[in-house]
Amino acid sequence: MKPIKKFWPQLRDFSLILLGSLMQALALRLFLIPAHLASGGVSGISQLINHFTGWPIGVMVLIGNVPLFILGWRFLGGRRFAARTATSIISYSLAVDLLLFFPFFPANGLTDDIFLNSLYGAVVAGAGYGLVYRARGTSGGSDILARILNHWRGVPMTQSYLMVDSVVILAAGFVFGWKEALYAIITLYVSGLVAETILEGGGTVRTAMIVTAEPQKIADEILVELERGVTYLSGTGAYTGEERPVLYVVISRAEVAQVKAIVHEADPKAFMVVGVAHEALGEGFRSLKPS
Repeated sequence: MKPIKKFWPQLRDFSLILLGSLMQALALRLFLIPAHLASGGVSGISQLINHFTGWPIGVMVLIGNVPLFILGWRFLGGRRFAARTATSIISYSLAVDLLLFFPFFPANGLTDDIFLNSLYGAVVAGAGYGLVYRARGTSGGSDILARILNHWRGVPMTQSYLMVDSVVILAAGFVFGWKEALYAIITLYVSGLVAETILEGGGTVRTAMIVTAEPQKIADEILVELERGVTYLSGTGAYTGEERPVLYVVISRAEVAQVKAIVHEADPKAFMVVGVAHEALGEGFRSLKPS
């Protein structure tokens, strides 16, 4: 059991990378290619070349990623990057071409509706990207270029992706048509949202900071009624100079109304700020253990 436990994190990560790569390949073959939606990056360039030459897309994705992989190794470094990225690139490239050899595989896609192809292609591909990122890997292509620009020149990741993929989509507009290019932009945006949700979770929570003359009363009510922890922060009013504790509590969306009611009942003159936190880890929420 010990050897399995020791290597389980690596086995889990590489399994997620393989599954994520297969999902990306399915999205490309079932939705994006039939609708002439350029997926951006090396895959999008490969689609354009395939349109004119008929060369296998998977093979061109693999060839196109070789120099990017070398650049990534040079600027991003590390054996973990090399192993996981190579696994992602190779498995994705093979799946893109080999899927066509499976019996009854719908090579012409599932539907002729460009909107459905755009939407479902984005969801499936985004989920695949998210699984690869969750396994601390990269999907190659524009992902490597974006990370290099971010690491080397300090360009934000979102801007890096936009710069790299916009060039491909612009070229696709001349080849496939501008309607397809516009839908491709929607696909890229939605796939990014899905990938982010898979990577970081959809468990958005709320935070509340409460300035009140009845801190203990409010804290007790929250502890008893909601069973949520409350933290006292030291605060000083800039105008009055008075020191007053500030209550800090993390709650779910459904509990916001209850907290408002508790605060209003205890101190109608209290000041309360409700914010959004992307994720809460620890007691009462998701485990702090890396997923």
